[in-house]
Amino acid sequence: MKRGTHEWHFLAAVMIMATGTLLTTGCVNQYAENPPTREDTIPENAVKMTPKTDLYPPILHSDEWEQPVPVQGLINTAGAEDSPFVLPDGSMLFFFFTPDVNKSPVEQVQGGVTGIYVSQTQNGYWSDPERITLQDAGELSLDGCGCIQDDIMWFCSVREGNFREIDVYTAEFKDGKWKNWKNAGEKLNVDYKIGEFHLTSDQNELYFHSERPGGRGGLDIWVTRKVKGEWQEPENVGVCNTQENEGWPFVTEDGEELWFTRTYEGTSGIFRSKKEGGKWGEPELILSQFAGEPSLDHDGNLYFVHHFFREGKMIEADIYVAYHKKPQFLGNVVFYRKVPVYPIGEDRDHRLPFHFLCFLYCSIHVGSRRYPRV
Repeated sequence: MKRGTHEWHFLAAVMIMATGTLLTTGCVNQYAENPPTREDTIPENAVKMTPKTDLYPPILHSDEWEQPVPVQGLINTAGAEDSPFVLPDGSMLFFFFTPDVNKSPVEQVQGGVTGIYVSQTQNGYWSDPERITLQDAGELSLDGCGCIQDDIMWFCSVREGNFREIDVYTAEFKDGKWKNWKNAGEKLNVDYKIGEFHLTSDQNELYFHSERPGGRGGLDIWVTRKVKGEWQEPENVGVCNTQENEGWPFVTEDGEELWFTRTYEGTSGIFRSKKEGGKWGEPELILSQFAGEPSLDHDGNLYFVHHFFREGKMIEADIYVAYHKKPQFLGNVVFYRKVPVYPIGEDRDHRLPFHFLCFLYCSIHVGSRRYPRV
């Protein structure tokens, strides 16, 4: 769900139009009683893209990760899966879904399936996703860009009562359901003009993108910090910003890495900045070519959205993952190996053979040197 892009500029008026249309046709009550599935609303002529048919696959620029692949399981369809957010333990993946990227927002609302979904994993295989309801029955909303810390979800929404077209909301997970959704307030939504965001694990820093005054051009990344329960005036994260668009930030659980999306050679690319002496360092390019909105678990596995384009037109979008290579240690030596992902029920021993480890150990000088990654 791309706030700040063209498809969101007219959503306030669209929601008013959609409200009248749905109330007239009775679709609101119909969907409340018999909601459609994602598959029901994907066009029959929709093209399911694969890595083999992808004209512009994501390009990896780091040897710390495996080559990116679509997530295994039941998440990706011929529709558009977008805006991933993985829990730190890697057990649940939240994302935005709409069945047809060519549909207008009012048609997306009428379809009854566009919104936030969640899937659970077992051995790397993702379950059939479930829709998350964040609105009262009979009321309309278009929700996305979820960020979860503890039992609180922060998300963006188009609905009646907003301060602006798209506002930030919070919801509480209680008794097995998301409840008590409420607007995050005028300060964040109006005064600070926050766009898509990430709340740090200690819930004291909120990173976001915005076109607010004082930036370097286009979308910039900003941070507001909570002091005595109040969000302070945002600061520009200068080292990460350029005259290009930077946004869709993500901060790792340990607070040591800031990930974000930047326009790179005409398409979206994923960058990482590491803390150096308590300050963010110069960003490095990790992925390019229609790769964006990074989210990482505490094992360093990198989830992101990949958009498929053909002849300048977006076809669909899928959630991809680049698995972090697992380091192996032998004395003072560290090297990397690949970790295969097996289907449910297969228990494989991922350890390298002992004789191979001994060969590596005896073939190099033990000390401060590091063996090349393999």
